[in-house]
Amino acid sequence: MFPKKSAAPKVTNPKNWSPQSWQDYPVKQLPTYPDEEELQQAYQQLQNNPPLTTSWEVEALKSKLADVAAGKGFLLQGGDCAESFADCKSDKIVNLLKVLMQMSFILIHEMETSVVRLGRIAGQYAKPRSRDYEIVDGEKIPNYRGDLINSIEQNLEDRIPDPHRLLEGYNKASLTLNFLRALSNEGFADLHHPEYWELDFMKQNEYYKDYETMVNSIQKAVNFMETITPNQFNTLQKIDVYTSHEALNLWYDSAQTQQVPRQPGWYNLSAHLVWLGNRTRDLDGAHVEYLRGIRNPIGIKIGPNYDMDHTLKLIERLNPIHEQGKIVLITRFGKDEVEDGLPDLIKKVKHEGMPVVWSCDPMHGNTFATDDNIKTRNFDSIISEMRKTFAIHRSQGSYLGGVHLELTGDNVTECVGGAKGLHEGELHKSYETYCDPRLNYQQSLETAFLIAKEWNESYG
Repeated sequence: MFPKKSAAPKVTNPKNWSPQSWQDYPVKQLPTYPDEEELQQAYQQLQNNPPLTTSWEVEALKSKLADVAAGKGFLLQGGDCAESFADCKSDKIVNLLKVLMQMSFILIHEMETSVVRLGRIAGQYAKPRSRDYEIVDGEKIPNYRGDLINSIEQNLEDRIPDPHRLLEGYNKASLTLNFLRALSNEGFADLHHPEYWELDFMKQNEYYKDYETMVNSIQKAVNFMETITPNQFNTLQKIDVYTSHEALNLWYDSAQTQQVPRQPGWYNLSAHLVWLGNRTRDLDGAHVEYLRGIRNPIGIKIGPNYDMDHTLKLIERLNPIHEQGKIVLITRFGKDEVEDGLPDLIKKVKHEGMPVVWSCDPMHGNTFATDDNIKTRNFDSIISEMRKTFAIHRSQGSYLGGVHLELTGDNVTECVGGAKGLHEGELHKSYETYCDPRLNYQQSLETAFLIAKEWNESYG
C-alpha cells in the first residue's frame, strides 16, 4: 500500500542562502525592535551559545518520519499553545512528559505500531496574532506575542519587544531540554513500572479500567521476556522525545542555525523540527526564505484558506529534492470545512509524487468564544474533525500518520466537553493558557483512545 523509502538524496546547499538572508525579504508577525544595537548584541550572543540539539538527533527524527510516511509508525505531536518563561518548572515539564508518554503508550498498545513523540516544548515561546494592537483601559498597546518577544502584562512598557528575551528564551529552553533528557534517559519511562506515569486524577476518567488493563498487559509481557532471556532490557527504561516549535521569531531561530562537522548543509539546532504557520506562508516572504535553507524536518500548517498552486509550490520550495521525512503537512480545516478542503489536496500531493507525512491538527479550526468572551474549543468538534480526516485519507488510499494537539498534563479547564462533560460555566475554574485553549489531562487520554480506534478502522 505504501511506497518503499528511496535512498537518501544528495544534499546540496541552497543557492544564495544564508541564515541571515531572510532579512532581505518581507517579514510578517515579527514586530520591529526599537533598539537595533541591543538586538544585534543579543543576536550575536545567541549565535555564540552552544546548540540545544544535535544534527544526529535531527537526522534520527527525519528517518523516523520517513518511516511514518511509509505507513510504519505514527507521529504524536503535542504540548503548549505558547510556553511561558514562568512555567519552566519541574512539575510542569514532568506532567507534559507524562501525558505524552501515556498517550503514546495507549497508541502503541492499541495500534501495535511505533510512535514518534514530538513535544511542542523547549522553544514554543512566540505566537502569531491576528491584530498588532489591543485597547487596555483606553490605551492602545502592542498585542502580546509570546514571552520570546514581549510580556503578557497589560501595559505599554512591558509590551515593547525586548531583545533580551531571546537570550532568556534560550536559557529556559536549555533548562527544559536538559530536564527532559534526564527524565527520558534515566528511568522515567521504565516499562517495569508504567504505573509511575499516572497522575492522581487519572482514576476519575472513564477509560481508567482500559488503561489499567494495558498496564498489566505490558508488565506481564516484560516479565515474560526477562524470564526467558538472561539480560534485563535496559532499553525499556529509555525513550526518545523530540522538540518542536513554530519558526516565528527568525532572530531566535537563525541565530542558532549552524553548519556542523561531517554533515552537509545547515541545521537549526534550537529544535528538532520547526513548523511554518498559516500566517507566514508567503513564497516570497522571510519565513519561507529562512526555512528553505535548513535540513531539519519542517511542518507546514494548512488551513481552509489555502491556494492549491501556492501550496504545491511551497512544498517544492522547502523540499526540492523530495527528501523522505522532510515535510509534515499539518491540516487544520475545522470540522465543517475539512470535507471540502482536504480531498483535493491529498489527490494533488499524491499526483505530484511529493513525499509527506500527513498530520491532523483538529484544534485550531474549532476555536470559538463563549457568551462571556472566553476562548475555548469543544471536545466533540475536535474529535469530529479527526474522524473526518481519517475517513478522507482512507477513501483516498492515503495514510494519516500523525496528530498535532495543543494539550497539557495539568488539570486545566479550557476546552469544553469530553467524558467528564466540562461545560462553559466551569471554564473559569482553572483557565491558565496565555493564548489558545488546551486539552487537559483527561481529555488528552480520551483523545488517544479515540485516535487508536479510528486508526484501527482505517489501517488496522
